[in-house]
Amino acid sequence: MKILDTRVYRGPNYWLYKPAINMTVDLEELEAYPTHLLGDFVDRLLALVPSLDDHHCSLGRPGGFVERLRDGTWLGHVLEHLALELQCLAGTYVTQGKTRGTGQDGQYFVIFQYGQEDVGIEAANLALRLIQFLLPENLPSAMPAGERATFDLVREKEDLARMAVRLAFGPSTASLVKAAEERGIPWLRLNEHSLVQFGHGKYQKRIQATITSQTSHIGVEVAQDKQLTNKLLEDAGLPVPRQRVVRSAEGAVQAARRLRYPLVVKPLDASHGRGISIGLTTEEEVQVAFAQAQEYRSYVIVEELVPGSDHRVLVINGEVVAVSERVPGHVVGDGQHTVAELVEIVNSDPRRGVGHENVLTKLEIDHQAERCMEKAGVSLETVLEAGQVLYLRSTGNLSTGGTAIDRTDMIHYENAQIAIRAAKIVGLDVAGIDFIIPDISRPVSEVGGGIVEVNAAPGFRMHVAPSEGTPRDAAGPVIDMLFPAGTPSRIPLAALTGTNGKTTTARMTGHILKMAGYHVGMTSTDGIYIDGERVLRGDMTGPKSARMVLRDPTVDAAVLETARGGILREGLGYDEVDVGAILNISADHLGLRGIDTLEEMAKVKSLIIEVIKRDGWAVLNADDPLVAKLVSRTRAKPFYFSFDPANPLVREQVQVGGRAIVVEKGVNGDMVTLYDKGRHIPLLWTHLIPATLEGRAKFNVANAMAAAALAYSLGISIENIRQGLRTFTTSFYQTPGRLNVFDEHPFRVILDYGHNPAAVSNLIDVVRQLPREGKAICVISVPGDRRDVDAREIGRLLGAGVFDQIIIKEDTSLRGRKEGEMPGYIREGLAEAGFAESNIHYTRHEREAIAMALDGAQRGDLVMVFADEPTDAWKQIIYWGKPRDAQSKVGGVI
Repeated sequence: MKILDTRVYRGPNYWLYKPAINMTVDLEELEAYPTHLLGDFVDRLLALVPSLDDHHCSLGRPGGFVERLRDGTWLGHVLEHLALELQCLAGTYVTQGKTRGTGQDGQYFVIFQYGQEDVGIEAANLALRLIQFLLPENLPSAMPAGERATFDLVREKEDLARMAVRLAFGPSTASLVKAAEERGIPWLRLNEHSLVQFGHGKYQKRIQATITSQTSHIGVEVAQDKQLTNKLLEDAGLPVPRQRVVRSAEGAVQAARRLRYPLVVKPLDASHGRGISIGLTTEEEVQVAFAQAQEYRSYVIVEELVPGSDHRVLVINGEVVAVSERVPGHVVGDGQHTVAELVEIVNSDPRRGVGHENVLTKLEIDHQAERCMEKAGVSLETVLEAGQVLYLRSTGNLSTGGTAIDRTDMIHYENAQIAIRAAKIVGLDVAGIDFIIPDISRPVSEVGGGIVEVNAAPGFRMHVAPSEGTPRDAAGPVIDMLFPAGTPSRIPLAALTGTNGKTTTARMTGHILKMAGYHVGMTSTDGIYIDGERVLRGDMTGPKSARMVLRDPTVDAAVLETARGGILREGLGYDEVDVGAILNISADHLGLRGIDTLEEMAKVKSLIIEVIKRDGWAVLNADDPLVAKLVSRTRAKPFYFSFDPANPLVREQVQVGGRAIVVEKGVNGDMVTLYDKGRHIPLLWTHLIPATLEGRAKFNVANAMAAAALAYSLGISIENIRQGLRTFTTSFYQTPGRLNVFDEHPFRVILDYGHNPAAVSNLIDVVRQLPREGKAICVISVPGDRRDVDAREIGRLLGAGVFDQIIIKEDTSLRGRKEGEMPGYIREGLAEAGFAESNIHYTRHEREAIAMALDGAQRGDLVMVFADEPTDAWKQIIYWGKPRDAQSKVGGVI
């Protein structure tokens, strides 16, 4: 039993709408051993992981999976459930998964949801090792005896939990992400820590922990300088303790003599209570405290102790959102256990973790704890009396083991206003005000107290999960500050897919949006474009490219070409779109990644319309039966396009006031016409759309209809759509490799990237309609990852009477095929069509094939080049017949 391949889907995907991992698993000899044939495997598994009893599985009830185990299920299915459950036990709640055959005997796709990518993969690896550990020892896949003897599931689970904690968002960031999700605001994690983008494109805002993209840098600097903060607040008349900044132990003692005991000594700009000593009453204690503080900062503050309880007042956008009383880390005696044992008991609380990983932090015995015990006259071996409280810290920081009691409803108005003023004086949009006061419900002017610190990036965990009292929504006000009511967080977003025409349609749509004044981000098979400029070259139709566009702060609209490969490889790079389009579905890339039929391919591509928002539009080709059927898979409203105004789907849409776009034939030509809410809107004559070659390229008429529907669904005006289509051409510079026509030789040359039967058929139809005086020559190849039957079909199409000569070449990459294999299948198709063998030529390299065609062409001929490398092919075409020095002068144009 082994894992052959691992795919990580970071967004909605073919299998699940949530991020998931897909492992291709080969059961090998275990295909013959479902669980009921593995002896005591099930009993031992449930003894080690009893929580599997809660899994519903396909039976839809608790215990359903256990029932499947006892009846007999294959180990790929067991791997799926274990990968989910081990993540849950590590603190990441995930529930969705499925296991499906790949079509190969004994091989399965095991798909399961994940919370953290690396944790999900490691959980699956641990699940595999656990299965191997439990297998009968006589089976080849069983864990070797030496490894079996050292396998420790408890330790492995603890390691997995630590990994989950290390990679997960902290409580503050997690609460902000949750608040954004509740408001429908998209987010992207920008690093492995707490840097998160909320919103897309130009509407984006960022947070780092609880620092926002609106937080003043100067405010953060001021808050870090405790002396400056103290002075600014004092100058504003707010209650603060007197203090001095020193750099030596002697200076600390001198400062202590000028101030009133008891005192506080702390680093100038440390955080989380590090290096702080409180309640100092002698010069000796001040000297020791100075040394401890100087471990964190050379400058040290000596400050008068403000009497009272430690309160954290959270101020967001000028409002007090939450108040917590912070109680220093402590143990309570029971008359039976030692201090050391009481610490262990407190730390066994599942809410306690290391640092900020959980809502509470474990107590630690360090020099501060030892100092507190010394002052109390106890040691780790002391048994405290029942009810006796021993504080192990002098500060209430949660990061050092403190607890929090919610006091939000108790704070007096005067105290709240002081905290609000403090945040404004320092200059923070999100601030944690450390307010020491005997009673927060009474005004400080009566009971005394003061502000000892103002904190930038305050933690939220004491507020969202207090030890006692009501949890408070600390994150919601931050998100509402970043995105006030009515403020957009999403840019207009269109996505499209199909077998052919995706890139041209995406470019048409992007061009229309640009004409309407948008700064467009676009992904396509030849690169990522921002406002018409290519910023990254290559096939950029996958989720990473989509996320790059959505992260760009200049983009205010996006058009995302989304290909089958990206969907199957990583899923989608976005959670929802305003409008999605499926252009067509035909035989291409079948037989890859378990997608063997057109119906399965249709399901892959339907993901685009499944993520359209509820009030969005699904642009569908009504003339393609496979596409038309997909309307049942979307919650969006259908927007059909068709060459036939009488198409039943179109007629039904028009009758109910829905949207459709069709080609209507008239005396003066064919008119692209839009129907919406009962209105009949003539849009544009097809012969006035340059990309259609005066209406002859029907596939580009279809692409123009789809682009118009996409743009109209994004609210673009009719006039801007008309202007966009009128000014969009198929020049190489606007649509490289898509119906590029070169007429500056004595003969015409057409370059296209067509690489499947449907695309070749479309181009043959164009060649058939174009006027020419001489012969038609074709340069063709078929990529090696296409099926044999597709290559033969292309040969049959080419041999059907349009072309006079066929030049067959190899693609640059054979993609696992032998040299001559794919050309051989094309030849077979040509022979079946009756094409003369004497008019078929073969060469290994594309450049040689194009040269053969160009050199053999005469005046009035037409040369059709299906290129594997469109840029190199176009250069060769436009430079043909020119001297080398002329070529070098214009070589930088492309």
